[in-house]
Amino acid sequence: MIIVYLILLVILIIIIFLFSSPKLSPIPYFPSQSVDISKIIKALDLKNNQIIFDLGAGDGIVIFKAAEKAFRHKFNTKFVAVEINPILILILHLRRLFHINRNNIKIVRDDIFKINIKDQISKIKMTDQKLKIKNDIIVYLYISPWFLEKTIENCKMKNEKFSVVSYMYPIKSLKKKEIVIQGRNKIFSYL
Repeated sequence: MIIVYLILLVILIIIIFLFSSPKLSPIPYFPSQSVDISKIIKALDLKNNQIIFDLGAGDGIVIFKAAEKAFRHKFNTKFVAVEINPILILILHLRRLFHINRNNIKIVRDDIFKINIKDQISKIKMTDQKLKIKNDIIVYLYISPWFLEKTIENCKMKNEKFSVVSYMYPIKSLKKKEIVIQGRNKIFSYL
């Protein structure tokens, strides 16, 4: 019995390390609140032939709900969940495995401050010749407010045009294009 408790303790310590290590999880994991998911999906303004990035996807609640809606509407919309935490990556892969729109969901283990969105778009276009993306790239963010500008700067450097939906926190550099949607928490749309 003591061995079982020791094994559980070791597993718990490993999980705590994975969620608290600045290298493996620089941003704390807080899932988007389920009560606001439908408003977040509406703010994403899903259409055919888009690419939706969820930077810091966590458990993927937003990306999987959006992919489900796109599937129901028969949209050829691609979804990219970007996460660095290995446990959350495992959860994303498990959820993708059983998702009805799994062929349009890509999971990328990368740093949201370094990911090259333009390269990811090129890879998606190479695998789907029917995808006709012009400037319909949307980035969803629910990250700590002090990391928003750094993430937006990385996106700007690596892509010429994109829209943003931010949950709970406004993006000061995009203030001119801001539309606020009130749910339990605010959703900031920069389309």
